[in-house]
Amino acid sequence: MTEGSLLDHALVRLDEAAKHLNVDADVIEKLKFARETTKARLMIRMDDGSRKSFLSWRCRYDDTRGPTKGGIRFHPESTADEVEMLAFWMTFKCAVMNLPYGGGKGAVQVDPRKLSKAELERLSRAYMQAFARIIGPDRDIPAPDVYTNSMIMGWMADEYAQIVGQASPAVITGKPLALGGSLGRGDATARGGFYLVRHLADELGLKGSLRIAVQGFGNAGQHIARLLASDGHKIIAVSDSEGAVHASDGLDLDRLFAAKNSARSVTSTAGQHGHELLAGDALVGVDCDILVPSALENMIRVDNADSVKARIVLELANGPVTSEADAILEKKGIVVLPDILANAGGVTVSYFEWVQNRQGFYWQIEEIHDRLRAIMEREGRAIWDVASKKEISVRTAAYVHALGRLAEAIEAHGTQSYFDS
Repeated sequence: MTEGSLLDHALVRLDEAAKHLNVDADVIEKLKFARETTKARLMIRMDDGSRKSFLSWRCRYDDTRGPTKGGIRFHPESTADEVEMLAFWMTFKCAVMNLPYGGGKGAVQVDPRKLSKAELERLSRAYMQAFARIIGPDRDIPAPDVYTNSMIMGWMADEYAQIVGQASPAVITGKPLALGGSLGRGDATARGGFYLVRHLADELGLKGSLRIAVQGFGNAGQHIARLLASDGHKIIAVSDSEGAVHASDGLDLDRLFAAKNSARSVTSTAGQHGHELLAGDALVGVDCDILVPSALENMIRVDNADSVKARIVLELANGPVTSEADAILEKKGIVVLPDILANAGGVTVSYFEWVQNRQGFYWQIEEIHDRLRAIMEREGRAIWDVASKKEISVRTAAYVHALGRLAEAIEAHGTQSYFDS
């Protein structure tokens, strides 16, 4: 990537979208900067009796359309710059789906795999203690992200309840079912992407049994593989942090799921049932119909974008394609279904959880799936139509779609043209 902050690179999408809408300059000015980013150092007691501190952040990027919403990640390479970039994306993702939220994000700079379960609980509770004045069911609502899960969300929700002196399940989403979590949250990110591909299949030229490559075999990667395989498609390559496996006739998913459930890499299945070992960074170049990046940011870059052979890229990760790589893929005629649309099933079902918590009435799984499918199809269709009408990429169309809603809300508070008149 070229010089500049991560947020600067994300703002390229905003600038491109603004070219296709007549929005007031006040709107762009407001969306160029995070509303507030708070930094805290979390000090916890380790199991050996020592004390150790960890850097942490919470960003509330924009709350024009409602309380901010976004995950908390535990990752050793997290930074304030990354958190603000992710919160910017969440602002647009919530607007794309027409959810009554703004964008937020949080992180702790830690490798959770090096902590015991008791240390992980102390760290989770320390995060809520540090940010309880910022977080709240009507102000900022966290959720799981990279290396965090429902157990961690449950600890944080419990800590918040102790701080405010009352149960407040709507303060956080992605909780265990027994603590007010929602049915359907586990596979929501992948399911939303699955519904989107199926709805736009004709427009995308997708027919018959498709060949799928999945980069990143965590929660989203495993669920999208299962959903697409159950729909009659072949999963021909998957990767995780240790490498990849490939089988032109389709991988044995049961073997792969068993490996991950026992904390082994997908590469441990190489040599079995036709699975061939593949370098992890070679997965983006596998000959397939749909490439599904579902790992971390910037996985498809200038140095490997030209090797992509897929017809469709379904972004289940946040920001897996750099802006420079985007231009290469577009020149090659590859359609990218962008993250702020394709992986928005997760935040949509998180919204469902928040609604259920606030009303104290919980929905059945069929109702959740139906509601999610309706929203994914509605917004996916609207964005496809914008792309077709304006002859722009689907990513730019998604940002145009979201920016229109954000602009309407910001302009409703008054802009320079209003006050000048």
